[in-house]
Parts: sequence; C-alpha cells; structure tokens
Amino acid sequence: MTLTVGSLFSGIGGFDLGLERAGMKVIWQSEIDTFASRVLKKHWPDVPNLGDITKVDWSKVERPDVICGGYPCQPFSTAGKRGGSNDPRHLWPAMHNAIRVLRPRYALMENVRGHLSLGFSRVLGDLAEIGYDAEWQVIPAAAVGAPHKRDRVFIVAYPTGEQSNVGQPRNNKSQSTKKRLQKQIRTSRAEMANTNGAGRRWVGSLEHGRENVFRKSDQLRGENGFTSGSWWEVEPSVGRVANGVSNRVDRNKGLGNAIVPQVAELVGALVVEHSQN
Repeated sequence: MTLTVGSLFSGIGGFDLGLERAGMKVIWQSEIDTFASRVLKKHWPDVPNLGDITKVDWSKVERPDVICGGYPCQPFSTAGKRGGSNDPRHLWPAMHNAIRVLRPRYALMENVRGHLSLGFSRVLGDLAEIGYDAEWQVIPAAAVGAPHKRDRVFIVAYPTGEQSNVGQPRNNKSQSTKKRLQKQIRTSRAEMANTNGAGRRWVGSLEHGRENVFRKSDQLRGENGFTSGSWWEVEPSVGRVANGVSNRVDRNKGLGNAIVPQVAELVGALVVEHSQN
C-alpha cells in the first residue's frame, strides 16, 4: 500500500520530492511563500496548497499516513539570535496541532542541528503528550554523497507502542573509514551537485542511538554504499541563472530553505520499509 503524505512548510518541495522517490504520494501541501507556491504548482499541479498552517481547520483535512515538514529553523539556529519560543517564526506549535488532530501513522520532521540544544526537548514532550514516540538522527548532506556537510536533525514519530525492532544488527564501520569521511567533508570542493539524484550514494557513517526506524539504514551500507571519494556527479561549470535577473534571490532562498531530496528519500525509504513490518 502506498503511504500518503501531507506536507507542511513545503517550500519548493524538497521533502515532497524525496518522499515520492521513496514510493509515497503527496496529497496536500501547505506553503505561503509566493515563489515557492509557484514551484509547487508547477511540479504538483493537482495537489492542493492549504496555505497558512496557522489558519487551517485540520478537522476538515484528509488524514494522510505521513505528515512531513521542516518547521522554521530561525528560532533555533546558531546562526541567529536563538529566540526559541519567543521568536515570531516559532511554528512548531502549529505543526504539533496538525499532528494532534490528524494523528498520522508517521510524522517526519527536519530542523537544524542547533535545535538539539534549544527547543528539542519541548518537541519531544509535545509529541509524548499526544501519544507519539520519536526517534531522531543528525544526517548531513554528505551522507548521501554531496560534497558539503549541511547537518540536519531528522525526527520520525509514530503512535506510542507501534514501533518494532526491525532490520539486521548494526554493521559497525571502522574508525579509519569514518575519519576519511570526516576529512573529506572538511576539505571537499566541487561544482554544484546534480540535484536530479544521478550518481548519488548512500552513506554508512550515521551514528546510532535508540534504533527502530533508523536502524534500517544499515542495509544501505556495504560495498555498494558510500566509499571515500564517491561524490555526486556534477553539473557543468556554467551559471544556472542570468546575472541581474531578480528571481535569482527567490531561487537562492528556495534552495537555502529546502531539504536535500536525497536525504528525504533515504528517511522515506526507511519509513516505507518499517511500515511493511
């Protein structure tokens, strides 16, 4: 059975694209940015955009199997003032409300690594209050072969008591392999990566804590997985937009806010496999 997805803070659809590549189907989105909404309309012409998350009556919205969203990171990012819940862009409560009313089988969330030291315990507490357990993992873009780090925390939540310990025991990587990966992340330089996914590699260097969904990532490791030096194929060294064209700002903003689709695909594939056990 295909898992259906309701997408919050959809942006230009990075999360949505990754989950669809993993075999899911997006049935609605929620985005207010004008440029991003046009991008969504172009690529998902038949998927309704519910608009402002704070104004949606969730009791009248189709219940999806999965709710996904990268709620705004500015309240937690170490690059900003870290206002937390006092920041007007603190929209986790709105996503929490959507999960509370719709009660999906899974809720997939993404944010910056700095969230772990500010506001993260509140998220876990809110999920627990409505009967959801959670797992999380910091996954860099380099984990799927991109030549840059871009650490992001991914959270997978599901109704308490429904988790299952699936998959094979962890296949530990040697310290030398891990150090080579870390060195490459620190020193790599490359052209812009090919965003259509060609040449991507699954990584085997994710740190594991409590494992249910995420432990399945071990099955993506091994000889056919990431190896030192195996970066994405790259695009030609030419400009993607003309100098002076105003929508370059919109494009850069959209890309900067977006989730790397290949990471979303990785997490989505683990969730799909977990749902079938």
